[in-house]
Amino acid sequence: MKGSFDNRERRGHPRFIIDLPLEYRDGNGSCLRGGIVVNASEGGFLIETVRDIPVGTELNVTVLFPKGFELTNFKVVAMIVRKEPYRREDWKGVPCREGYQYGLEFTQISQEDRWKLNFLLGGRFDLEEMPTNSDVPTNKEAEF
Repeated sequence: MKGSFDNRERRGHPRFIIDLPLEYRDGNGSCLRGGIVVNASEGGFLIETVRDIPVGTELNVTVLFPKGFELTNFKVVAMIVRKEPYRREDWKGVPCREGYQYGLEFTQISQEDRWKLNFLLGGRFDLEEMPTNSDVPTNKEAEF
């Protein structure tokens, strides 16, 4: 039966649980806001933030992560494709965080930032070995 429910993963890319801070702006560049990346794949993120943003909004997202003793980042442009309210509770059951979870689908990502994302998804948080711009392949076969 078409559209029937089953327990298999339907996404094109596996999801990885991560907990990284992010900054975002809407497509016209107004207002810098913050949030958390809850999980990620090669095609998108699940993020949490306190702001109410409509589905269909395009965001310029910067994800911050450690590289040795410094912070670095990668940037993507992503479209909100799903939105749900959420409420986190602390260990005593008292609400400590309320907001929204958003499913984001990447619409633009540079080749260098895709490499950074793939290193993170592969569990390689020590990015000392990460290739520089000159080391990143430029042909289409090298893209993920």
